[in-house]
Amino acid sequence: MSKGLFSNQHDGLSRRDLLLVAGTAAATLATSSHLARAAPQDALVIDGVKQGEDVFAYVNRVKGGFDQTTYRQVLGCANAFKEGDQAIGVGAGDESSRSHARALLANTKIGDLYRHPLLEDDLQRLIWQTTDEAQHEKVKDWTMGQLKEFLLSGSEDEIKGVMNGLTSDTIGCVPKLMSNDELIAVSQKIFNVMPGTKLGAKGYMGARIQPNSPTDHPDDIMWQVFDAFSYATGDIVIGTNPVDSTVASVVTVERALKDVVDTFKLGDVIPWCVLAHIDVQAEVDEGYPGTVATVFQSLAGTDDCNKIFDITNEKILKYAHAKAGQRYGLYFETGQGSEFTNGVANGVDMMVLESRKYGFSRAVGMELAKVQPEGAWLHVNDVAGFIGPEVFKSREQLVRCCLEDMVMGKLHGLTIGLDICTTLHMTVSLDDLDWCQDQIMPANPAYLIALPTKNDPMLSYLTTAFQDHVRVRDKFGFKVNDAMWDFYKRIGIVANDDTYTSNYGDPLWVYYQYRLAKGDKRAREAVYAEGRQMMAQVEARGVDLVTGHGENIWDLNPALATKVKGLYDDAKQSLWAELTPEFIAAVPNVVSVRTLSKDRNDYIAHPTTGEALSPDSVHEIERLRASWKDDMPKGQIVISDGLNAKAIMDDGHLAPYLEEMRRLLGDAGVTVSEKDILVTGGRVRAGYRIGEMLFANADPNSFRGILHIIGERPGTMHHAYSVYITVAKGKRWAEKDIDHDMTKLVSNVADTALAPKEAAKETLTIIREIIGKDVNGSRRYG
Repeated sequence: MSKGLFSNQHDGLSRRDLLLVAGTAAATLATSSHLARAAPQDALVIDGVKQGEDVFAYVNRVKGGFDQTTYRQVLGCANAFKEGDQAIGVGAGDESSRSHARALLANTKIGDLYRHPLLEDDLQRLIWQTTDEAQHEKVKDWTMGQLKEFLLSGSEDEIKGVMNGLTSDTIGCVPKLMSNDELIAVSQKIFNVMPGTKLGAKGYMGARIQPNSPTDHPDDIMWQVFDAFSYATGDIVIGTNPVDSTVASVVTVERALKDVVDTFKLGDVIPWCVLAHIDVQAEVDEGYPGTVATVFQSLAGTDDCNKIFDITNEKILKYAHAKAGQRYGLYFETGQGSEFTNGVANGVDMMVLESRKYGFSRAVGMELAKVQPEGAWLHVNDVAGFIGPEVFKSREQLVRCCLEDMVMGKLHGLTIGLDICTTLHMTVSLDDLDWCQDQIMPANPAYLIALPTKNDPMLSYLTTAFQDHVRVRDKFGFKVNDAMWDFYKRIGIVANDDTYTSNYGDPLWVYYQYRLAKGDKRAREAVYAEGRQMMAQVEARGVDLVTGHGENIWDLNPALATKVKGLYDDAKQSLWAELTPEFIAAVPNVVSVRTLSKDRNDYIAHPTTGEALSPDSVHEIERLRASWKDDMPKGQIVISDGLNAKAIMDDGHLAPYLEEMRRLLGDAGVTVSEKDILVTGGRVRAGYRIGEMLFANADPNSFRGILHIIGERPGTMHHAYSVYITVAKGKRWAEKDIDHDMTKLVSNVADTALAPKEAAKETLTIIREIIGKDVNGSRRYG
């Protein structure tokens, strides 16, 4: 089974792939011709505005006519500060410029924004097609300032009477004019309820259980679901992020989730989902009918980024159409910054691009409504903070981003939840996340993510724990969807008076109920003994299961709280760890090079510095290339520290992979450079650049490849690394435009996760598949 790779048949990024790529590849590289279109511009300074002047009048005044770049910059300047907007080149030069940009925007008419999209592509045309013309006529002559005041003063019914007449650009611009309190006020009055439920209703706040496993082990996944149920948490979807996105592995996980739902007779209450690429899920559904419930896909806000995700408007709309008559429709994940970090923001600010994703979702919802008149479930999970500090860094920015996205999603008519999350290389702590939750909860998101602890055991990021849900429900008076709450009463977690029973926080009790529902006649003691053994095995694989509580009912038990803090502390140490001279010297036949990153701080704060080699290092690569003379090998191994040098240096990690990989390639008749290139301060794109230098003069029709071993984000017990596999013909290397869309991935490699020797076997399998299908193959639905 391939662990954590870009499926050969389906090259779009999964959520885990996006996280790994973003964490080690990050922002765009101006020196790359493929990415130059996204190079940052100088921050815009707006010295002053005239009375009543709007965006278009200002652009005409300073440019002598309409200028699209300046137009985008002015609208971007109106945003609250985020690092990603600055990198795109649409951030304000100073606070005065931000204030002036907001004044210009407030004076701008909705109809003028409609006629001047920030980016015209197929997605924009879909948004126009699905914007209600009659409603647009009502508001086209309003200024954005008037729209803001209407949203603050109007009733929910009044707002819903015009919001479908707003394009995504308009919806993406109005939060720029609002304070956090104003965003909360708007969010508090708009609720888009899932058909036949209370999900998304006022006063309800649910949970997506996220039972992730570092090895996709069914027991890891099932026991996390039992754990969630023991805290009366989970009601909108049980959704697992797979490490392995192959059909066979996805089927296994789907069946495990389906078994829990079917055993507890929850088929009409909560769906399950494996968050592989949508094409993989479709293949699973065709080959194993009834295995798939809700269908998932990550969405982007530009055609170019959706291409990287291997989706098109047409493809997603066809999948919606295929849901005819089904209760469970589609589930999307979005998040500010994905276009920027993939180099395809096309000069548009992150907030408007996020809004365009909601416009895409609204269009899909309309398609679902055509084929399921009774209403099919469609919901969106905004993953704020998922990429890292290149998008934004602070807890205040995380709160702001969530509040903006809530308003934009609700104004698109969506049932929208949040992943209030942070990466471990951001300056947001475990305690900070509690503060963020409290700032955001008054906006009443439809749901939040739910894990046993704040620390995801597979994705290596921090989000919302089961007991955070208990705390938030207590503090803000939120309810769980009624049908699911009834289930929690049925299995004895919640009493008839809506208080928690003595079984609260006891996954063994839930497992016992599960076995009873299966018809198991054994004594309770026997089932509990079996359950304890299974729990121990799950925890030995690095998946924490929470039981009981601390001083408050919403506190982790003290022992587990100490462990989670230890993993957090280890992650911070790992982020700052450096490859030691002794380790570098011990790598066989090593060519040691550096990127432009001056040190770890520079590497983390300025991701692009890790994507290009220093001048001296370029000369080292050129010397290696010259040493080959006319005997160019088929492949080159590159090793980078990434975000966790310990993953590379730990005993039993790198050496077994290198030894097995070289043996397998040798047996397969594939020549590999005798030298290993070791990169200090390296990100994924540094490997692409090395390949372009080495293979630019290769036979245009002959395959050449880079195996780039790089430390993954820390935060789990595994200290895992990934292998990025980039194989292309000489012609592509010579064009110097290699990027993530050409790359496959084996991830979560560690002595405690995917064993290095097994990872080597998977690497060879992927290489064979790539060559067998000439790198790029056919796609379902285009």
